Amino acid sequence: MPPAKTPVPPRAAPIYDAYRGWLAARGAGNKSFDSGARCFLARFPDPQAWAAQPLTARLAGTRPHLQPMLNFLMLHRHLRPGYDYLLDRKLTAILREAPASPLGPDLKRFLAGAEALGYSVRARTGMASEVAIRMLIQAGRALGELTDADFDEFGQAITERETQLGRALKHYHHALYASRAVIYHLGAPAEPAPKRSTPGRWSWERHLDGVSPQVRRPMTAYLERLQGTHARSSVQGTASELAHFGRFLARHDPDLASLALLGRQRHIEPYLNQVAVAVNHRTGQPIAASTAKKRIQTVGSFLDAITEWGWPEAPARRLVFPRDAPKLPHPLPRYLPPDAERALLRALEDSPNRLYADALLLLRATGMRIGELTDLELDCVHEVPGSGAWLKIPLGKLLTERMVPIDEETVEIVDRIATCRSPGRPLRHPRTGKLADFLLTHQGRRVSADTLREELRRAAAEAGLDGVVPHQLRHTYATALVNAGCSLQALMALLGHVSAEMSLRYGRLFDATVRDEYTRALTLAKAQLGPVLPGERTQLPLAAVTSGNWRDAPLIKARLAGGYCLRTAAQGSCAYANICEHCPNFRSESSFLPVLQLQRADAETLAADAAARGWGEEAARHRRLIERLDLLIAHARAS
Repeated sequence: MPPAKTPVPPRAAPIYDAYRGWLAARGAGNKSFDSGARCFLARFPDPQAWAAQPLTARLAGTRPHLQPMLNFLMLHRHLRPGYDYLLDRKLTAILREAPASPLGPDLKRFLAGAEALGYSVRARTGMASEVAIRMLIQAGRALGELTDADFDEFGQAITERETQLGRALKHYHHALYASRAVIYHLGAPAEPAPKRSTPGRWSWERHLDGVSPQVRRPMTAYLERLQGTHARSSVQGTASELAHFGRFLARHDPDLASLALLGRQRHIEPYLNQVAVAVNHRTGQPIAASTAKKRIQTVGSFLDAITEWGWPEAPARRLVFPRDAPKLPHPLPRYLPPDAERALLRALEDSPNRLYADALLLLRATGMRIGELTDLELDCVHEVPGSGAWLKIPLGKLLTERMVPIDEETVEIVDRIATCRSPGRPLRHPRTGKLADFLLTHQGRRVSADTLREELRRAAAEAGLDGVVPHQLRHTYATALVNAGCSLQALMALLGHVSAEMSLRYGRLFDATVRDEYTRALTLAKAQLGPVLPGERTQLPLAAVTSGNWRDAPLIKARLAGGYCLRTAAQGSCAYANICEHCPNFRSESSFLPVLQLQRADAETLAADAAARGWGEEAARHRRLIERLDLLIAHARAS
């Protein structure tokens, strides 16, 4: 007699019948598959009870004759075996069998969504195998119902497995990060994870590691107060600078009981000396003057604030003064020379990374900051009747919005970006928390500033340039405007500057007035070194200088510019022509006797020309000037 088959408990019979039907539909199965299923259901009428066993027991029980049953139970939502088990098993067979299961439609949606976001066949298949199918099995819910908690649970399981194995599982983390964006754009409430980890969300206590408790407490309270009026990134920077001071106090005076006991000579001046010789812990080079200034000013602002607020930890008097901080250098903006700019733009135009390259071309065409570029929204271009196209630049570094005029070429760049960006649901704005359709999106996520910097480095290297950073494109934009004669007010509006001082840096690059003064002084110097007496040079006829019209010769009429007039050619015709002795620009000294003689010769020429034309009043004015010059010449000779 054949051995009796293990009976299936009545409450597990529907599952057993469904399993046999599934095998028959696939044309698979044998006696071992059937006996394995009977034995499993006899022991676990409720299959989920099997998942309560330790991982070692679950893995030991996954024998070849039992695997089809376990696969069936997971694919038909009868078993959620735990992420630890799912991460330990290769699910090649499950992924192959999934299309004919209840999980098939969701898996198909996932693959289609990943394709729409621009993922390759290999990438989306790997994401489906490593993340999507495992989450659908373990969560027990549809794709559109997965939450942030589900992703956090899976991420924690990956971290625990890394600890067990003693090695990193980067491919799982990358797949989870990408899959989260795909599933979000398919309608799930789980939002894409930020690209960076969360050190920025640490408590302020953690930022102040190494600071003694009696100093850390007021520093922490101060940072918490700043949160109401400062961006979190600004408070983080303040925390970093205060931590330097706090750790210095812990080393220098570990018994300091309160900040109220701080002394200028005992604590502040040694700290200033330490800042002066501080080095960068990564490069070993001295810290920049701007870094040193920030460290000192941050401590001063902190102590001044708690004194003003009347905190008991406040020192009795002011300890840090403005002159304690080093002066900063004021270098000119680092714009790209024309040849370098043309080479870089050519490399960007030829780039295979069209989305990133076009974003950098837009940066050069508008002078935005890189943070403003990544925050641009899809509806950023506004057509104004009679005024052309304008680009709305969102809140940036200075928390101001502005409109920048753009030409047709720039509009075409925006159109190309809109074509290349990935589609999908709006993403939450990191600053406001509101959903926004960002212009720069790739594979369902926002394009980061680091990605754009990497593309700029690649294009710069191809163009034979080194050390190009995105802000240089802004400097190049501003420099081009200055060279074209853009006014200071317009430059401020285009760059989003809130003070004229910020824009005046570009005015220092190519100052037309400086050039005119240089040319005038150089001409004068050459004239003084050359022949100076009227008889020692060939006199130019008036017609050669004035093109036949003496009225077009303001510099002849005000020839005292050769030595006595402070007026420049850029100022145009002089209202005091021929009566220079009444002009506030007029100067006189004995060293210019030769120039006075040349000026008298010019005045005689003008008087003779006016008399020949019958202009008696003009001729009289020139003669009065000659008389004035004679007096000056006599005075110069006498001195």
